[in-house]
Amino acid sequence: MKLLDRARRETRRPPFKLLSVLLSYPDARLTEAEDELSQAIAALPPSRQKEAIERFWSYWRVTPPTDRAEHYVETFDLHKRCSLYLSFYLQGDKRQRGMSLLHLKRLYAAAGLVLESTELPDYLPVILEFTELAPEGYGEAILADLRPALEAVRQSLQAASSPYMHLLDALCLGLPRLSPLEAERVQRIMQEGPPGEQVGLEPFAPPEVMPEQGGRR
Repeated sequence: MKLLDRARRETRRPPFKLLSVLLSYPDARLTEAEDELSQAIAALPPSRQKEAIERFWSYWRVTPPTDRAEHYVETFDLHKRCSLYLSFYLQGDKRQRGMSLLHLKRLYAAAGLVLESTELPDYLPVILEFTELAPEGYGEAILADLRPALEAVRQSLQAASSPYMHLLDALCLGLPRLSPLEAERVQRIMQEGPPGEQVGLEPFAPPEVMPEQGGRR
């Protein structure tokens, strides 16, 4: 019985909104919300997910804001292997990625939620916020489709010894395990990198997918 209880604790639904906030750029708004975030983390039920988030929060609380921002940019903006734009891992900047982005945007609309962010629809914090707000199952299906990309991000963050790896640990603990085929795909991504475009110089996404003011890419 104790083993069953432990299994349930380890596979409970991740706190998607909280993870979305913590994976966002650490600007002044996040710094001002530290007390609120601390309370939200403390209120999480006991689980390995909570323990992983607490490990990240330990880093956050002792790191000056300027150092947090510098680490975030160095990790997510300057290293493609740690990008939070998940379709990039599966399709690179090939034109097929544009159709994936359009599909995501249409899924958001079908769930009754319009993407108002300046970010692309495959940006992980956007997907996590959608998963929190949408009817149950919508966001989980997207995360399941992007599971190999999430694992590639998680492993890249581990290789970089980034404290953000703990947030990906917390997220992946609440998702289905990789299938053998997915594990092979992750291994290929880690060895070869995302796919590259072979022909054509057109933009990778149709105009209706692109953010109005350009998000963080």
